[in-house]
Amino acid sequence: MDLTLRGRNAIITGGTKGLGLATAKRFVEAGAKVAVVGRTQDALDGVVKQLGVTGIRADVSIAADVQRAFDEATNALGPIDIVMNNAGTAKALPFEKLTDEILQADLEQKLFAAVRLIRFAWPHMRDRRWGRIINVLNIGAKAPQPASAPSTLSRAAGMALTKSLAHEFAPHNVLVNALCVGFIEADQHVQAAARAGVSFDDYAAKRVKEIPLGRMGLAEEFANVALFLASDASSYVTGTAINVDGGRSPAV
Repeated sequence: MDLTLRGRNAIITGGTKGLGLATAKRFVEAGAKVAVVGRTQDALDGVVKQLGVTGIRADVSIAADVQRAFDEATNALGPIDIVMNNAGTAKALPFEKLTDEILQADLEQKLFAAVRLIRFAWPHMRDRRWGRIINVLNIGAKAPQPASAPSTLSRAAGMALTKSLAHEFAPHNVLVNALCVGFIEADQHVQAAARAGVSFDDYAAKRVKEIPLGRMGLAEEFANVALFLASDASSYVTGTAINVDGGRSPAV
């Protein structure tokens, strides 16, 4: 199976570490030109040096930053063929602590940022009759746990967005899919272990008890699935939300 991305231009938000960084690496290896969007200049500089991608500093929760990031990516690479909306970390609170401000901020970063970036990329994809949109969610979008908002609320909305746009864009050969992430070794889990005051190994040992495969996933394993969805090999796959979770989610 040929998973080449030669001749394709991609933009990845949240691309300086974890899942975004691993996917940027896979896309570059497959021949794509890639623009990585992140909030920290030092991290962007490191990725640019490591992978030879275009680095764009932006906060995607700000509408004007999304517009600027897309314009910079287009100016550097040409028209965008592949959009991966990956920005945002998991945030879970008990309901009584979920304020309007917290929920709105989460929606801006995860839902509205995706809507805006897709809005900018869509006309070119439509005109060329080729496009790939990948929305990165988590398994809570399908099976939310108690005290899991605001993240599961915004991710569930992202799954609805994925399905709606897949139907609307399909006649133009623009495919829209989501990846629902479980426990994968990434920076947010390192930070979660630090907040809990435990080592990452102890944190991971507790988590793997919930995973049928018996281990946490690797960012590279996630990137392999993202590469498939971004390639011509996925030509009959749209409107799906694929679990990348080692079998943990009760919802398929």
